[in-house]
Amino acid sequence: MRVLFWGTPDFATAPLRALLGEGFDVAGVVTQPDKPQGRSRKMVAPPVKQIALDEKLPVFQPEKPRDEEFQGMIRLMEPDISVVVAYGHILPKKIIDTPKLGTLNIHASLLPALRGAAPIQAAIKQGLSETGVSIMKMVPALDAGPVILQAPTKILDDETYGELQLRLSELGALTLIESLALISLGQATETPQDESLATYAAKVTRDDAKIDWTRTPKEVSQTIRAYDPKPGAFTTLRGNDIKMFGPKPNANNSGREKPGRVLSTDGGVHVACNGGTVIISVVQPSGRSRMTAGEWARGRGISVGDIFGE
Repeated sequence: MRVLFWGTPDFATAPLRALLGEGFDVAGVVTQPDKPQGRSRKMVAPPVKQIALDEKLPVFQPEKPRDEEFQGMIRLMEPDISVVVAYGHILPKKIIDTPKLGTLNIHASLLPALRGAAPIQAAIKQGLSETGVSIMKMVPALDAGPVILQAPTKILDDETYGELQLRLSELGALTLIESLALISLGQATETPQDESLATYAAKVTRDDAKIDWTRTPKEVSQTIRAYDPKPGAFTTLRGNDIKMFGPKPNANNSGREKPGRVLSTDGGVHVACNGGTVIISVVQPSGRSRMTAGEWARGRGISVGDIFGE
């Protein structure tokens, strides 16, 4: 089976490696253009491109995949099927329909739940106990195509976005290979999604990652884990952003303290919220590297009585 692979970030690397490891004929890799990063603005290639170059695969990096010349190149490659994993652009119907077997997508949720750009973050922030991956046949509408195969997995109580993303990437790779095997044997079943059950996980904004201390300890903890490592859930102190990591919810106190007030710096920063406290173990003040909460307190960056969010 001749496969054209579309993908960009780390999440897409495990599926590409799985295709290569299973001996699929990968005709080429389509990924986003290199982008400047860091203070030096050095151009950095997407993770998927690095694998493609190592494997001596043809690499295509169109600014947008709607160019007629680029679409003509895809037709000349004659892929049997396309596989899209976090590519970063919505594909036009012409491209979706170019391979004779159509185009598959790996989506990091159990569709129709959490369609959209940020399903992993949304699953953690919403406190879901389970998520998974879906292999679906792509259609022009957002994540709305029929599902070929799904694989569920539990979300651990202290799991971060980065940790869950890594697990789902590996799970997606395994489920993709199984789906392609079913397709090659003519045994794949396409199950339409129930539109009445569809929910959405939009692209993460700055406001999404801002910690609301009026929430319960569990909800505050979920917000922090949902954006670890990137972009990092944050609060403010004396006009500066402070990113927070490693939360431990504690619902044992009366909750009468003002939300956001620092109650202790012993063994972490203990912050009051609705019905308890959250103990923060790691922080990242604006313009600085991550440090333990103890280091921050010893450096007099935080004191008992300080109030976050004011």
